[in-house]
Amino acid sequence: MAFNGQARLEQLCARGRDFLGTESAIMGGAMSWVSERNLVAAISNAGGFGVIACGSMGPELLDAEIKATQALTGKPFGVNLITMHPQLDELIDTCLANRVSHIVLAGGLPSAAAIKRAKAGGARVVCFAPALILAKKLIRSGADALVIEGSEAGGHIGPVSLTVLAQEILPEIRDVPVFVAGGIARGESMVSYLEMGAAGVQLGTRFVCATECIAHENFKKAFLRASAREAVPTVQIDPRFPVIPVRALTNKGTDAFMDHQRKVIDRFLSGELDQKEAQLEIEHFWAGALRRAVIDGDVEYGSVMAGQSVGLVTKEQSTAEIIAELVAQAVASLEARAVALSA
Repeated sequence: MAFNGQARLEQLCARGRDFLGTESAIMGGAMSWVSERNLVAAISNAGGFGVIACGSMGPELLDAEIKATQALTGKPFGVNLITMHPQLDELIDTCLANRVSHIVLAGGLPSAAAIKRAKAGGARVVCFAPALILAKKLIRSGADALVIEGSEAGGHIGPVSLTVLAQEILPEIRDVPVFVAGGIARGESMVSYLEMGAAGVQLGTRFVCATECIAHENFKKAFLRASAREAVPTVQIDPRFPVIPVRALTNKGTDAFMDHQRKVIDRFLSGELDQKEAQLEIEHFWAGALRRAVIDGDVEYGSVMAGQSVGLVTKEQSTAEIIAELVAQAVASLEARAVALSA
């Protein structure tokens, strides 16, 4: 009997597809200002799993965004909530009131109480696990699935690459589905992680240049021009003033941030600012910078968050084309390997 690459891919994706309720085990990464109703619905309509980025939204704004997304798709989608949000409980309740099937808790280790609240309302809970010990803790707290995201990803990142995290976590965690994220842009890569035991994948950077994405034309053009080497984490000058690493494309804003840190530290050393005031001034530099880049198109001084896979984004495509291309590459990879083994 001839080898069927499509059937093998479906077999590898079965656990992820069943968990998400989708045709393909491809999640959209939640990107602030980018992962809104249009892109989220487009991903879900194309057979993937779109995820709304709640970010700093309050309950009323999130309620409107969920309802607007539901008007565009009848397929499953999720909502990503930041665990440090002061209204987290109310945001969970908003998701439950709208019968959102999956809640993704990100931006820190969620409490067992938050996980329980979401599950008690009927939602499946997905959490980010940056290490094996935390993956086990999250499962004990009730997480229904995990995402492991490598430092190759865009936006706020941890210190460990996906290639290492996958080796650390995938062989050890079998109780719940584990989705992998960071640096994935082709179907061949997707297959390699599925064969290691991943239930599915999460992509963010690749979807920025989807035709349905509302990001400013300048933002998309910056992605299309960029190479992997240009997507770098923010640099911290002084360990007394920690900077949360964010991977973004280098631009004039990156240079200005370095200069800003130096000036603030000089003011601290001269006694003009105490340590807390200096830390706040450093952190405030990027306030609103992502919106300026994504919505207003200021890619010179805004924050152009992008993963290292940005070098593989070469054209604007519909979301359906992107997902179909990933699947086709995965199938071709499996079939080519079968041919090579049978030769």
